[in-house]
Amino acid sequence: MAAVEPIHEIVDAVYVAESRRVLATLIRLLGDFDTAEEALHDAFRAALEQWPREGVPKNPRSWLVSAGRFKAIDGLRRQSRFDQLDEAGAAAEIAVAPDAWTDEETVEDDRLRLVFTCCHPALAADAQVALTLREVCGLRTEEIAQAFLAPAPTLAQRIVRAKAKIRDARIPYQVPSREELPQRLDTVLRVIYLVFNEGYTASSGSVVTRHDLSAEAIRLGRLLVDLLPEPEAIGLLALMLLHDSRRAARATPEGDLILLEDQDRSLWNRDQIAEGVRLVRRALASGPGAYAIQAAIAALHAEAPSTAGTDWAEIVGLYDMLLQANPSPVIELNRAVALAMRDGPAAGLALIDAILDRGDLHDYRLAHAARAELCRRLGQIADARTSFERALTLTRQEPERRFLEKRISSLSMAEG
Repeated sequence: MAAVEPIHEIVDAVYVAESRRVLATLIRLLGDFDTAEEALHDAFRAALEQWPREGVPKNPRSWLVSAGRFKAIDGLRRQSRFDQLDEAGAAAEIAVAPDAWTDEETVEDDRLRLVFTCCHPALAADAQVALTLREVCGLRTEEIAQAFLAPAPTLAQRIVRAKAKIRDARIPYQVPSREELPQRLDTVLRVIYLVFNEGYTASSGSVVTRHDLSAEAIRLGRLLVDLLPEPEAIGLLALMLLHDSRRAARATPEGDLILLEDQDRSLWNRDQIAEGVRLVRRALASGPGAYAIQAAIAALHAEAPSTAGTDWAEIVGLYDMLLQANPSPVIELNRAVALAMRDGPAAGLALIDAILDRGDLHDYRLAHAARAELCRRLGQIADARTSFERALTLTRQEPERRFLEKRISSLSMAEG
């Protein structure tokens, strides 16, 4: 029994590191999402049974793909769906298959093929995003629902319908031609950024960040830039790198949230910042798109020596450009916060109140948290408490909850 426990830990670690790559390759080889998902689980069950006896293979990913594909073909044959495959034919097909999953470039491209398949224009926009988050990145339905602010059962049905559409419409599992790529790019960028945001600021749970997701989004961003070095793809990669450069400083060793103004900037990853700044310049050279402008804002934060030493006037100007390129109440909120840093908390508070008064961002926790912070700085304790409490009701992440509770407690001390 003692020998089994380490194998369970190894299999768990391999699942975290490799399961989405294995799934992407199985989808290519088997041509069906549901069959590939079942094959993935069969392969990991086989690993739990065989690796204790045979040892962990040198290439676990290749072993899992081979095992999953074999079990899928065996299962389909038993269901008489592969009656045309006799034993010799099936064995021959399996024998030549290793080339399909041992070539690293082919396997890595499987992830990108899967992204573009999930983002096919035949699918509804929300379904494209939901399916990619589920299949490419392995987010649970509940996590995707949180990102969409939608009920989990609704998201589950959306994913089921998207898979059926891919199957019934025989949507090809491939990267689009270069002529088709630009029109497919916007959704892919949106998907990658949603994945990154879930990793950079986890929507729920006990930790501030989920490095596995943000790292995966950055990896997908790099693949996309290699494939299609368009300005907005470059801008998104820059934005993710610049945000991720602050990851080590965003929480205490105990897991408590640290605001930007209180972060130890010596912990910021200077290599990521340098790369991000180079990419920003490259993206902006071809024209200011929405991701490139956001990356330029992140670069100003990353290169500033302190909050007080940040060029807030330039940041407000960039938000003005961003609102023209991509009007959004969230961008308005971010601009209001920057304006408060430039012109004082009263100026920012007036803009946030206007956003909330017209009904936008009513259920957006960060709007209420920002309003509370500005009220606190203005000495409006009762209003600050109300907004902090509203933000607390909307927060599902434990570090955020603790932070807001501390803010509310500090207001009580100030009143006392």
